[in-house]
Amino acid sequence: METLLSTLDSTYDIVGIGFGPSNLALAIALEEHNAQVPAPEQLRVGFLEKQSGFGWHRGMLLEDATMQVSFLKDLVTMRDPASDFSFLCFLKQSGRLEDFLNHKTFFPLRIEFHAYFEWAAERVRDLVEYSSEVVSVEPVTGKDGEVHAFDVISRDPRDPERTIVRRARNIAVATGLEPHLPPGTVVSDRVWHNSELLPRVAAMKEEGIRVRRAVVLGAGQSAAETTDYLHRTFTDAEVCAVFAKYGFTPADDSPFANQIFDPEAVDTFFGAPSSIKQELLEYHRGTNYSVVDMDLIESLYRTMYREKVQGAERLRLLRASRIREVREQDDKLDVEVEYLPTGGREVLEADLLVHATGYRPQDIGAVLGRTAKLCLRDEEDGVRIGRDYRVETQSHVSAGIYLQGAGEHTHGLTSTLLSTIAIRAGEIRESLLAHRAPKVGAAR
Repeated sequence: METLLSTLDSTYDIVGIGFGPSNLALAIALEEHNAQVPAPEQLRVGFLEKQSGFGWHRGMLLEDATMQVSFLKDLVTMRDPASDFSFLCFLKQSGRLEDFLNHKTFFPLRIEFHAYFEWAAERVRDLVEYSSEVVSVEPVTGKDGEVHAFDVISRDPRDPERTIVRRARNIAVATGLEPHLPPGTVVSDRVWHNSELLPRVAAMKEEGIRVRRAVVLGAGQSAAETTDYLHRTFTDAEVCAVFAKYGFTPADDSPFANQIFDPEAVDTFFGAPSSIKQELLEYHRGTNYSVVDMDLIESLYRTMYREKVQGAERLRLLRASRIREVREQDDKLDVEVEYLPTGGREVLEADLLVHATGYRPQDIGAVLGRTAKLCLRDEEDGVRIGRDYRVETQSHVSAGIYLQGAGEHTHGLTSTLLSTIAIRAGEIRESLLAHRAPKVGAAR
């Protein structure tokens, strides 16, 4: 594979790996900084994204699904309410500001918030190289043995057989979450993760594949949304929701519980002993994990009850149950489900099995390769991250690694959520400026 040096001959102040909402918020914060300072003080910034364009959970952009976070927790407002990158400015430019206000909601449609992200991403388009998968990050060592920069090596978007090297004093890793599947899961055309819901269903309908029974595994918001969507889409099919709970649990979005997502709560969490951190995560899991919006729970219950009255039950809840085995034969699945209270088992002949089993942060080693060995670890093998989201590294490393989205063990529940991305972007920007070595010239 041929490797090319970047056509730009100076070192970047920061290169972002991944361009989802977190690094988009950082790009905006850095763009706004550069717009306010003279050329010698501007930062040279670049971002690399393996997708061909901006995309955020596209497979679950259901037309009627709403956000679970207030529109005020957008890319900028919590950091700078006057920024023209806000969701309200997007609405104004889109001609829907008055309509949205009349809607009287804090929770926009998910497809509309995605359109907002795309609008913001387009405005910083010159900072991003799409179709540029990062294949490795190599430390750059000086004569004194100090690692003062990283070479970020990515595929050339014009020729995937070639790679391009960009040298950076700092990197910001925000590669997002990856779908989690139960151990031993064999993915196929009929077994997949809910992150692929919309394109997979579209393909099945286009190919004329009949769905007589679909099984959904999981108890969270995505599982409930997937169950509802499949039930409405395949109108002749039975849809079975399988989960170990007795019923869907409502999300705790009460005012006091929601304070766990406030910026100052990050300070409290970060400074707490590890045992207290774990307790806080357990106490407040109900704000985010394996929980469902109450409106959707009630809607599903109404549907199930109506079908009982009509004597045609298509929506089934297999509560307190687990899938024990899946056997795929020709064009069908045999899904063996155990009812945990009795140990009794039932085999469901199904056409489709969707795992709505959540996401996990990507291992930093998969992104950074041998550079990950420079990162210090705690007693439980978690990456040690400073309050400013800068990874703690070996003493001979002066180049910076900022980590977004994989710091729940250090910064709390907001690490993987949208709630504090605007504040976090500002904090990373300030840290970057504080660590910046004096230099002359080099505007981006």
